[in-house]
Amino acid sequence: MLLLINVILTLWVFCANGQVRPCHFPDIKHGSLYYENMRRPYFPVPVGKYYSYLCDESFETPSGSYWDYIHCTQDGWSPAVPCLRKCYFPYLVNGYNDNNGRKFVQGNSIEVACHPGYGLPKEQTTVTCTENGWSPTPRCIRVRTCSKSDIEIENGFISESSSIYILNKEMQYKCKPGYATADGNSSGSITCLQNGWSAQPICINSSEKCGPPPPISNGDIKSFPQKVYLPQSTVEYQCQSYYELQGSQYVTCSNGEWSEPPRCINPCIITEENMNKNNIQLKGKSDRNYYAKTGDTIEFMCKLGYNANTSIPSFQAVCWEGILEYPRCE
Repeated sequence: MLLLINVILTLWVFCANGQVRPCHFPDIKHGSLYYENMRRPYFPVPVGKYYSYLCDESFETPSGSYWDYIHCTQDGWSPAVPCLRKCYFPYLVNGYNDNNGRKFVQGNSIEVACHPGYGLPKEQTTVTCTENGWSPTPRCIRVRTCSKSDIEIENGFISESSSIYILNKEMQYKCKPGYATADGNSSGSITCLQNGWSAQPICINSSEKCGPPPPISNGDIKSFPQKVYLPQSTVEYQCQSYYELQGSQYVTCSNGEWSEPPRCINPCIITEENMNKNNIQLKGKSDRNYYAKTGDTIEFMCKLGYNANTSIPSFQAVCWEGILEYPRCE
């Protein structure tokens, strides 16, 4: 009876104060209220009530102690996470141990520094204290490395003292005076990848490099042009629609110069307008615009009601680099 009266009085106090949500018995994960079995029958409770609680082993309150107070607020119980996991940083084999034995709590993250040639699993660099402990486990394992001894730089040198580089680590190098990297700089870098170094460093004589390939009329190169090209680099050209490529479609960089680029020859455009003007039509083809390449022979015939001009010995015309002489019918 007394318990029922207490619950009724609690709800009446809420209504009188304009409160609509009392606090029910708190579910303290990894902890419990002091004397919770004795207090459980007196819930729900109004805002402002507070109780002492304690955390399980390996957990602590947000204040850092093993016990504290939990408060009923308008937004619910505070703190929302009463018990936080304690994580102690372990001794790192093959790693640096500045944090050895140091305590962290749930939600804290820390960078892990491993010795060269070692790293965390899956190439991670930080670990986080979670409800279930460290994630991932602070453990330095052997990882892919690249050796400086695998590098040969003709006309250049490595500008760093390290001899071993871990995965994704960059190595800097410099070129001797008068030489430059593929992109025209005096220094460059390569990266240690899963299959070894990303590339071999290149230092070439500045006079042997080529700039962008020469432009051509009515055509362009297939790839995006670079600022600098290495000796023996090749570039492929292409012509615009209906234009004919004359010469090799490739040019090569040699001794700082490009080989002779191709030409894109104009097509002969046989238009319906010109055919009407000369009273002719294409033989065996429609009267729509027609494109012909250099060297093509085009056959014409007179339109109905017209005769060939006797000064024109043939109804054939040859296309030559965009020039075509039309026959005429009278």
